Amino acid sequence: MLNYIKKNNLNIGLLGGSFDPAHKGHLKISKIAKKKFKLKYVIWAITLKNPFKKSASLSIKSRIKNSKKIIKKNKFIKIEYLEKKTNSKRSIDIIKFLLKKNKSLKIYFIMGADNLIQLNKWNKWKELVKLVKVIVFDRQGYKSRALRSKAAKQMNKKQWIFVNFKKINISSSKIRKI
Repeated sequence: MLNYIKKNNLNIGLLGGSFDPAHKGHLKISKIAKKKFKLKYVIWAITLKNPFKKSASLSIKSRIKNSKKIIKKNKFIKIEYLEKKTNSKRSIDIIKFLLKKNKSLKIYFIMGADNLIQLNKWNKWKELVKLVKVIVFDRQGYKSRALRSKAAKQMNKKQWIFVNFKKINISSSKIRKI
């Protein structure tokens, strides 16, 4: 497992979340990130539960299965459930785990603008942004709040980039309501 990250000077993307459920928006930002930042792989690090939400509506098994269906033939996307291997649900611990596997790894941490708004509430977020390059994708209705957020103001300009793109008006919460 994770043998694909052993190569030296490898650029990878890390998109974490509950993927409850995974959808074409996740796939689109993964494709854009791969192309724009010359990533070899994008890891979808599926978490058991989002720490800011009560619970996931689908089991972890169902979410992994659904994610594999969504990515289809996009072999550059790797579906991983790393919480057992890291003994943690924290992004910082997953990043450190990956860097321990390959010290020359360059990680692009992919998130939506909605997550940038609350990034300052994440465990050891200031340490996290020093270990990775943060890629923030615009999301419908979040741009101005994200760009004014505490984390956006405190991060060094070299630590992150905001990506404007033709958005898909979709989210896991909207899908769950259907």
